[in-house]
Amino acid sequence: MTKFVFVTGGVVSSLGKGIAAASLAALLESRGLKVTMLKLDPYINVDPGTMSPFQHGEVFVTEDGAETDLDLGHYERFISSKMRKANNFTTGQIYESVLRKERKGEYLGKTVQVIPHITNEIQDFIARGAEQSWGGQTDVAIVEIGGTVGDIESLPFLEAVRQMSLRMGRNSAAFIHLTLVPFIASAGELKTKPTQHSVQKLREIGIIPHALLCRADRPIPDEERAKISLFSNVPLDAVISVWDSDSIYKIPSMLHKQGLDNLICEVLAINPPQADLSVWDKLVFGLEHPKHQVRVAMVGKYVDLTESYKSLSEALIHAGIHTESRVVVDYIDSEALEQNGTDVLKAFDAILVPGGFGKRGTEGKILAIQYARENNVPYLGICLGMQLAVIEFARHKAGLTHANSTEFDPQTEHPVVALITEWIDREGRAEVRDEQSDLGGTMRKGAQRCPIKANTLASSIYGPEVNERHRHRYEVNNLYVPKLEQAGMLISARTPTEDLPEIMEIPGHPWFIGVQFHPEFTSTPRDGHPLFSSYIRAALVSQNKRKGA
Repeated sequence: MTKFVFVTGGVVSSLGKGIAAASLAALLESRGLKVTMLKLDPYINVDPGTMSPFQHGEVFVTEDGAETDLDLGHYERFISSKMRKANNFTTGQIYESVLRKERKGEYLGKTVQVIPHITNEIQDFIARGAEQSWGGQTDVAIVEIGGTVGDIESLPFLEAVRQMSLRMGRNSAAFIHLTLVPFIASAGELKTKPTQHSVQKLREIGIIPHALLCRADRPIPDEERAKISLFSNVPLDAVISVWDSDSIYKIPSMLHKQGLDNLICEVLAINPPQADLSVWDKLVFGLEHPKHQVRVAMVGKYVDLTESYKSLSEALIHAGIHTESRVVVDYIDSEALEQNGTDVLKAFDAILVPGGFGKRGTEGKILAIQYARENNVPYLGICLGMQLAVIEFARHKAGLTHANSTEFDPQTEHPVVALITEWIDREGRAEVRDEQSDLGGTMRKGAQRCPIKANTLASSIYGPEVNERHRHRYEVNNLYVPKLEQAGMLISARTPTEDLPEIMEIPGHPWFIGVQFHPEFTSTPRDGHPLFSSYIRAALVSQNKRKGA
């Protein structure tokens, strides 16, 4: 039977519950256990797909096409289990499901209430999510509950997991609570009071944490740990210090050295082999002992909100590990390029334009792409970055001066990128949309396998086929592809069913690729990713050429 670890957060949000939970999962997996993870989000949105990056950060996409919380990206980076739709759900999805049942009459006319109907539904969703991995043979499911203890939003989730822990019986569930221990500079002290109050709130609703993860900007001295233990009624060895680290990949070792995995195994009454962290030690060594350094200009419009590019920045770090390089990413505001020109790009070894939506900043991104193409700088365009590369090429090489996407100019003379109205999803069902369709749930999402043309840059990276995840609404317009190809562009991969362009490249350029999918979602620190590794190697070559010039 699957056992559960419930991870809650207190005091403030954004403490790093996801990374802490994923690090524990990595520890348990290194001990030979079959581990999966779930994220429960307390907002009403049915998914984060239409939420602003300023509100939500990155939207992660699973293989089966779910738009989920960015924490699922951390889960896939830390453990081998792949996340699915069932691994992330929101309050909105729970209420939607319950209301659908009520409309159908499945509650037989009963009054539908938060307890038991909403809480039972949450428990069913948790159980279903745990069963999705390992053929239903999951040993431990780690469940991260979004929100902050004490807020009203997450109460139904907390009540549901409290009930669930009772129903499952002894040694079936463990509770971990993550809190903030702030350092007050004016007093020169770490303050334990917020943690005490947070645990008190948790205890008031009937949940007693088995371990506290105390976030601070430094290791917490034993005296403060003893104080937290005493006032929170948590054993001293279960008060775990989690201090700021320069790499998220050091956290598993930090937690292991303080005995967190042993403690959780004791609570769950399991006795797996000892943890083998050699893989993580090797990763950290690679991070800290690079032989080279490359500078990448990431040209986007959410440059003050780097969380919106989290998977991408991590993929570049992974590429650095696997090419023995320190990858320094500078976030360049595309709107600033529109005002000040592209001289700032001369300092970089490679240029990257990530995904995004909306017209703002697109002309600055096009300027960056033109600079990369004309100056033989390695270029990687992802999703919108690929579409804008096609637009730039159409304008400046194919003679289509006013080329654009219908997303930015519905009346454009040359819609080289346009809304796709019909496609086949991965289950073989026809999906249809138009301009009036709901924004939520009308993107081409999830993994799709595509053949790659032989003797192309893409084939040298991926081999004969590519299988990556998508999240987009607009596509390269096939009507213009012959003219683009005549001008020298190469479409090196197409979808097998709809014949939609998936990868574009420019032969003769040292390294220029645009991909319609999001490769960053499948990069892991252990394995890296062939596309990003190839990109960084090209940046190193470019750097050496510039030094020799």
